[in-house]
Amino acid sequence: MQNQTLIQYFHWYYNEQNNLWTKAKNEAANLTEMGFTAVWFPPAYKGSNGGYSIGYDSYDLYDLGEFDQKNSVHTKYGSKDEYMEAINALHEHKINVLADVVFNHKAGGDELEKIEVRKVNPDNRNEFISEVMEIEAWTKFTFPGRQGKYSEFIWDRHCFSGVDWAQDLNETAIFAIQNEYGEGWEKVPSNELGNYDYLMFDDIEFRNPAVKEELKRWGKWYYETCKMDGFRLDAVKHISPEFVIEWIDELKKDCNRDFLIISENWNIVDVGELEEYIEVTGGRTQLFDSLLHHNFYLASTGGKDYDLDKIFDNTLVQRNPLLAITFVDNHDSQPLQALESFIDFWFRPLAYALILLREQGIPCVFFTDVYGANYEDDGKTVELVALPELPELLKTRQYLAYGEQHDYLDHNNCIGWTRSGDEEHPNSGIAVLMSNGEEGFKAMEIGKSFSGKTFIDVLAKRKEEVLIDENGFGEFFCNAGSVSVWVLKI
Repeated sequence: MQNQTLIQYFHWYYNEQNNLWTKAKNEAANLTEMGFTAVWFPPAYKGSNGGYSIGYDSYDLYDLGEFDQKNSVHTKYGSKDEYMEAINALHEHKINVLADVVFNHKAGGDELEKIEVRKVNPDNRNEFISEVMEIEAWTKFTFPGRQGKYSEFIWDRHCFSGVDWAQDLNETAIFAIQNEYGEGWEKVPSNELGNYDYLMFDDIEFRNPAVKEELKRWGKWYYETCKMDGFRLDAVKHISPEFVIEWIDELKKDCNRDFLIISENWNIVDVGELEEYIEVTGGRTQLFDSLLHHNFYLASTGGKDYDLDKIFDNTLVQRNPLLAITFVDNHDSQPLQALESFIDFWFRPLAYALILLREQGIPCVFFTDVYGANYEDDGKTVELVALPELPELLKTRQYLAYGEQHDYLDHNNCIGWTRSGDEEHPNSGIAVLMSNGEEGFKAMEIGKSFSGKTFIDVLAKRKEEVLIDENGFGEFFCNAGSVSVWVLKI
């Protein structure tokens, strides 16, 4: 079987001439050629900013660019028909499609309601800092442009546990709604800020049975409409895990199929929290390895002072590789975003070798590393160039990175590993060596089956040839602050 390889097919500031759905349709054949097996799309439904919305300000889950709502029919990424055409094109080229699911909150309510709330301390959400008070908030969602098509469900104050804007007071704060489900927050996986149930906008109340049933109905409708192959669940650290379990189980049952489900639980401190989430949800979802991304960031900024042999310490791919989705960067970590921690360009080839050419984890490539990007925000201009080494790294993963892995993570500044290849993939077997300091070399075992054969650096960083000895060892090389990928010379 071919190695699985995902691509995050968007970035926060996508601004190319073709809308995203059209670009994806046109690129389907090329994505297969590059070795991608799945595409993760951004939220496809209408956000509160209409045609300008990135998608995470979720307004109407049923509006996939079909209805005139929020001053736009199309979303930022195109129309419903174009979305469907993109999915169909990718399926024709044997590429799976993952849909982004934003369940934590809704934004852009259609009508004001009077609701009873209490303010909470933003640094300790369990601490009330006001008595019960009445405010007016945008908590009623009637979706007038859709007029009940697909679902007649109306969201109102009973569907939310908190808001951050009091219209009548013209005030921003975190207000806990006092409703029939309790005066405080739900139990969620994160204890940051006391309780991290509330993130933004109108926080969805998962203690309301009608809300849970509506979201389950929507999941089934979404699959039957679009036939996606999996889901990326946004911001699960802020959502009741019991609901996530219910939603996944019922969706698989109703649709009579398995889905690839990936959860985003952003954590750069303690891998134990990701392991706890896996335990609580019974291993139902993969998780993005944000801790590995953070190690990459520290390595890229630390240079030769970073202990490269510690690169996998405190990461999910080290602790639970079968459920780890590895990545270098994403839309949250790219320049000018709130969680900006973009990996320096000198280290990006090393980081991609570490996720693409090893046995553990399923890698997810970032859009800008394939296509580049130019954008502006807040008076600043950013240019991200496509990574020159990426095409060869992807081809190496697709055709050659198979077989038993031997690790040589035994030096502060120079580490490597080999893959011994297998019979299913002709000429497979590789050796990888990288350094974040001076020029490096290391004797590594690739296997006696390669005795007498010659290896070359497919990235062309090194010009010499390496002859494998009778014991299956070769002495491999890499440049200072660089990576070399050694493959069989044919």
